[in-house]
Amino acid sequence: MASPSDTAALWAEAATSAPVLLDDALIALPVALQILLAAILLLVEKRPRLQAILAVAGLGAVFAVDLALLADVLENGPRIMAMGAWRPPFGIVFSADALGTTFLAVAGFTALACAVYATAAIPREERRGGFFPFLVLMMAGVSGAFLTGDLFNLYVWFEVLLIASFGLLALGSRPAQLDGALAYGILNLVATTFFLIATALTYGLFGTLNMAHLARLAAERGADGLVIGLSVLFLAAFGMKAAAFPVNAWLPASYHTPRFVTSALFAGLLTKVGVYALIRVLGMVLPAAHDVLTPLIAGIAGLTMMIGALGALAQSDIRRLLNYVVVAGIGTILAGLAVPIAPGAAGLAGAIAYAIHSILVMAALYLAAGVAANRTGSSSLHEMGGLWKRFPVFSGLVFILVLAVSGLPPLSGFWPKLVLLRATLADGETALAAILLLSGLLLTLAMMRVFALAFWRDEPARESPAEAEDFTAALPSRWQTSLPLAALTLLVVLLGLVPEPLARLSRIAADGIADPAAVIRLTLGDAP
Repeated sequence: MASPSDTAALWAEAATSAPVLLDDALIALPVALQILLAAILLLVEKRPRLQAILAVAGLGAVFAVDLALLADVLENGPRIMAMGAWRPPFGIVFSADALGTTFLAVAGFTALACAVYATAAIPREERRGGFFPFLVLMMAGVSGAFLTGDLFNLYVWFEVLLIASFGLLALGSRPAQLDGALAYGILNLVATTFFLIATALTYGLFGTLNMAHLARLAAERGADGLVIGLSVLFLAAFGMKAAAFPVNAWLPASYHTPRFVTSALFAGLLTKVGVYALIRVLGMVLPAAHDVLTPLIAGIAGLTMMIGALGALAQSDIRRLLNYVVVAGIGTILAGLAVPIAPGAAGLAGAIAYAIHSILVMAALYLAAGVAANRTGSSSLHEMGGLWKRFPVFSGLVFILVLAVSGLPPLSGFWPKLVLLRATLADGETALAAILLLSGLLLTLAMMRVFALAFWRDEPARESPAEAEDFTAALPSRWQTSLPLAALTLLVVLLGLVPEPLARLSRIAADGIADPAAVIRLTLGDAP
């Protein structure tokens, strides 16, 4: 039994009496605001118009906080906030670095754009069913995942966003939705189980779940068999959540079933949380094991890219096609993880930049697909057409997005892909570099086919009206659908024409992962 003096010494080591400063509280503010906003939205569920106004205003405020936090981190370096009176690594911490806050700000902008779009695209009965509370709660989970400095709480935030996203996916209860929700739920349940097992084994091996502490201990331990086994478990769990090969089939089977705006949120954000977790855990926490697993990651990346590109070519429904484009994009991001991670190395920076591009362009493409399907009465490429003549400005925006997702210059998808290509060639991964080029060519053909059939050709004659249960009659003429699509497209153009800010941000984020000494020192100080 410990003596009173021993207990006092342990308490003195674990506890801190330092108050939480106001600017430190800024780290947890995005999550706290969104949880509070979700609760308020539930209180006004019988007033859907007020609910929509509050959701958009609240997400706008959250985005402003996200930008403030990103600016603070870029100016002053990483920040942490210890919860309660427990000093890291004994307690739970929120940790804000360049990688997390970059993803946070881009996700906040995308969620705000989708919320504005949803004010016109979501029917009244589904607003009353909880669309906006689910959306805001999902974003609380996404924000928590980007800001947590604790491995178990990363699991907790994954659960929060999974529960909310499942509600969004099933909202409306159409048979196709329920079928898609089942596939989505089962695969994510398996991934979550793998994640929880890996987290428990990590605690048993290292005695801590604080990421900074784990990074220090793992660096001392090296890449032995147990650490490599843990890394494979994390790769399997996060690979499932990101829809990487060979567990990517759930995404094409589910993302086309809900409303277009829900698909836009999922395609833009949810798979990128899985990618973020892979970068954080394999790149920062277990880097020695990552170096051992790079051949495996290269194989997964190449196969994911090819399955996505070939799947996109084979589809005749615009949303099913975009589902496969999402999968191909995940493979492209993983190509940046298939090369060694070191300060100044280009591979990880390219992956981060491509992930940011993918969030924006995929969300915009799904929103544009919703407008196109509404204006033609169908989401089938066989029944769409004539949009260029009737809606030239809208068609021009879509053409820009088609070029961007194909990776063509001078838009946002070109520069990250070029960086990834150079990084893979420099590392001797010629096969992976060839697949990067080939998948880009196939995606270009698939997206040009979409534009040629749905926009350029004349509208085909139809014998009977198309099924349009996913579309709302008021959608084409509402500014709420035009403004977010234009804003996302404008950002895609700006990031392509002026790539240096994104390149610099990605390099800072990548260097923070490759060399986490600043985060470790800030979190642990001189703790043993």
